[in-house]
Amino acid sequence: MTIDVAIVGGGPAGAALATYLARGGREVVVLERAPEYRWRAGGVFTSPATVAALRRLGLADDVLGTIARPVPAMRVETPRGVTFRLTYGDDGSLAAPAVGLDRAILDPMLLELASEAGADVRRGVTVTRVVPTAAGRPFEIGLSGPAADGRTELARVVVGADGIRSQVAQSLGVARPARFIARTALTYHLADPAPDGPRDARMRILQDGYVGVAPVPRGRVNVGIVLGRTWRSALHAEGAAELVARIVRAIPATRDDPATWRTGELCDAVVGAAPVGHRVTRRAGPDWFLVGDAAGFLDPFTGEGIHRALVSAELAADAVDGLLAGRRSAARAAQAYEDAMRARFRAKDWVSLLVQAFLGRPALFEYAARRLAVRPGPRETMGLVMGDLIRAERGLDPRFLAALLAP
Repeated sequence: MTIDVAIVGGGPAGAALATYLARGGREVVVLERAPEYRWRAGGVFTSPATVAALRRLGLADDVLGTIARPVPAMRVETPRGVTFRLTYGDDGSLAAPAVGLDRAILDPMLLELASEAGADVRRGVTVTRVVPTAAGRPFEIGLSGPAADGRTELARVVVGADGIRSQVAQSLGVARPARFIARTALTYHLADPAPDGPRDARMRILQDGYVGVAPVPRGRVNVGIVLGRTWRSALHAEGAAELVARIVRAIPATRDDPATWRTGELCDAVVGAAPVGHRVTRRAGPDWFLVGDAAGFLDPFTGEGIHRALVSAELAADAVDGLLAGRRSAARAAQAYEDAMRARFRAKDWVSLLVQAFLGRPALFEYAARRLAVRPGPRETMGLVMGDLIRAERGLDPRFLAALLAP
């Protein structure tokens, strides 16, 4: 028997795509390797654009209130003491703020939403290979794991939603190393001694790295640390847990944040991902598509990986539905998705590359930070661009760059 659509990976992108397709009457199977949810390195801080995308998927406001903690702003702090706040368009009323997400509730909730829509969600199934049997013929999907009923499945359409080490992308020969030197991401949660009331997230720049701290629901603080290669010897010598504890202890208290969370109870183990970046030569081809991080991931500093995952699911759902309905050929469906993703995110990728270039030159980043701190117009534009709330081309406009960088 041949499945209409096999989605490899049950994270936000895979679950959202399965929901959209199943609601449209398509036969969808989600193959998720984890038998049950477990915390793994991933983003939690996100802009109001993600909340809007979750609403489009069907999550009601009362549900969103349980998984999203309002965050007034992201406060960026440089090694020389320069700070500026990115409010992502919110006016301080928290009517449409950035949020810290509880992924331990959100991710299983999205998979359950897909199941309720009619998708066949199979947990505990690992995909080992994806092989086209012949042009225009089904894909053969190799399976393993405790819940794999057999060793193979056939699928007319295959979607890779399996993250930065995508087996689908590797099997189809489109995976490539990150453009930048490979970085290591480490993340975990601490108990928040002051869990009530809004509090800024913090992005603290280190030498060859940075630390993101975001309050999330259920009285916790998420800590995400990204480290470059100069930290490798310390990571190997001290171990992840000791190194992150040392880095976190060095984060200073501020007038707005006494940082009592630094000594909070450890809520889960430190988990890591390396390398953080991932790119692909193509995001789609005849009868196959890549969504979420599997479709390319640059770096977490500019954030919005969750938003991109949800938007890629929306765009892929349109392309796959058109293919299955016969409105588009396999080649045209793939090209339509490529074109839509390029139009939506190419400029944002260039902004991300620009930010990475600044991060790689500390003096240049300090220069830009000092100007953002005292120039409200460019600062607001930067927050809107980074939050996917306006077209990213605004961040590349020479007039914006002049307003930002001119002495």
